[in-house]
Amino acid sequence: MDSLLVYGAYGYTGELISRAAVDRGFDPVLAGRDPDRLHRLAADLDCRSRAFGLDDDIAAQLSGIDTLLNCAGPFEETADPFVEACLTRGVDYLDITGELPVFERLARRDGEAREAGVTLMPGVGYDVVPTDSLSAHLHERLPDATHLSLALSASGSLSGGTLKTLINGFGSGSAVREGGQLRAIPSASKHRVVDFGSGTETVMTIPWGDLSTASRTTGIPNIAVYVAVPDAVRHALMIARPFEGVFAADPVQRVLKRLVDRFVDGPSEADRAGNETVIWGEAWSEETGETVQSILRTPDTYALTVEAALACAERDLDGEAAAGFQTPAGAFGPDLVLELPGVSRRDS
Repeated sequence: MDSLLVYGAYGYTGELISRAAVDRGFDPVLAGRDPDRLHRLAADLDCRSRAFGLDDDIAAQLSGIDTLLNCAGPFEETADPFVEACLTRGVDYLDITGELPVFERLARRDGEAREAGVTLMPGVGYDVVPTDSLSAHLHERLPDATHLSLALSASGSLSGGTLKTLINGFGSGSAVREGGQLRAIPSASKHRVVDFGSGTETVMTIPWGDLSTASRTTGIPNIAVYVAVPDAVRHALMIARPFEGVFAADPVQRVLKRLVDRFVDGPSEADRAGNETVIWGEAWSEETGETVQSILRTPDTYALTVEAALACAERDLDGEAAAGFQTPAGAFGPDLVLELPGVSRRDS
């Protein structure tokens, strides 16, 4: 198998991926900024390691590497320097982001990537493999769909890295795609009731990466993505709208992230084993009035991220992904997610 470098290998999700990669015979190169944490993990897994940060010569560190899997968020900060280095060295770039601005920026580098013979595929984890696969499946069922809605209901706690990514987005509101264009909307300003197959929940819009990826995978011009949250949380977000700018301020962001570093570890193995996620999707055609719905049931978001990231990395290393900006389902088809353990899909 060709050479895979996992950056952020000692982070919560990065370590899960690194350990699973070794178990499956990848022989990855582990990388990250903290040499002590990195070398401890590398010694434990008997892997090669490279310690470097964003201010170092990243391109030089990619010598002998075929695919870089970036697990170090917030990706708003890490994606661009790694992509720049990958384009320079001819290395494919994958990451596990769900950050909408990252998808949009990398998509604009499609031409550069094609010219360099490099695959750019952000979102190979829970963000956005299952939702992208479901979007592609719904479009396959209804090719003339003009509207796509996705909604998520997940159990379980979050890792520190995921919380930092969410903190990074505080103050930016939400978004939808209308007529092919992204449109900013206030947080919690758009909601609906969704039947996830075991009862209904009220969901609210979030600026999920599918507003970028599903648009490119399916070509559907109108897309909204929702998440189920407790009513108290939704109401609190509505009340807090006038103060969103405060949460976006750098001093507040730094304090919140320090609190995450101090108090958040992420879900335990037992927690992950008991968690489940349900993803509901609906496509409808404005011209014909036809509607189709499908539901995905998946394991814990972190468990699925490990499986999805390694599945995409393996396919990329095997040369199955074309050069340029790619979405997971666009590159590997709508049934990609069904190849992962514990995933089922039901149509209605």
